[in-house]
Amino acid sequence: MPPPTITILDSLDTIDESLRRTTLTPGRPVLVLVGGAAGLPVDPDSPLARLLVEHVVPLIEQLGAVVVDGGTDAGVMRMVGDARRSADATFRLVGVVAEGTVRLPGAPPPRSPDWAHVEPGHTDIVLVPGSEWGDESPWLAAVATAIAGRAGSVTMLVNGGAIAYVDALNSLAVGRAAVVLAGSGRTADEIADARTIGTNDRALAIADSPLTTVVSIADPVAVAAALRARIAESAELE
Repeated sequence: MPPPTITILDSLDTIDESLRRTTLTPGRPVLVLVGGAAGLPVDPDSPLARLLVEHVVPLIEQLGAVVVDGGTDAGVMRMVGDARRSADATFRLVGVVAEGTVRLPGAPPPRSPDWAHVEPGHTDIVLVPGSEWGDESPWLAAVATAIAGRAGSVTMLVNGGAIAYVDALNSLAVGRAAVVLAGSGRTADEIADARTIGTNDRALAIADSPLTTVVSIADPVAVAAALRARIAESAELE
């Protein structure tokens, strides 16, 4: 497996210019994948794994889209890498990582004891400033917007902890729709339940947004349809 292409960014204001110097040129639909990392068990027989293999990866291939995520070898990021390999898919899988939190292939580990490996199936790693988990969040949203350009984009939120809230809010802040997978656990379920249970203000703010669609992970056909519809809708709005 070839090593990922590394792109280093140092300013949110120059992302478009920096990416134009790479092969991550704008104009392709984007799926932003956020949520569970170390707190999400990787189970190849789980509903999430089957959703990715049987529905999400084929949709991404069909659309000629790009997946942008957090890039580490854990949780949903490992699972989408596994799904891409099992399908022999060709779409670009782009991980946006804060430099102080990950060990790049062939490089020494960062100084922080709380670092992670990069998921080996990623075709591209975008390295951004930061030394703590969550520092990559605004960059992830901005990189996805830059890659999409005038094409559509959507965020899919699966499971997740505190950072998933930040990622979802950053998505909504740039006008990107979010598809929240009810039944996937933790943050996603708190958002799915927010309108009836009122779990917390952040969950309610995300759930009440017109850009948010909540779909059960038990209905993978509906999940894929929601992703397709939101991508098409956002492209039409450009």
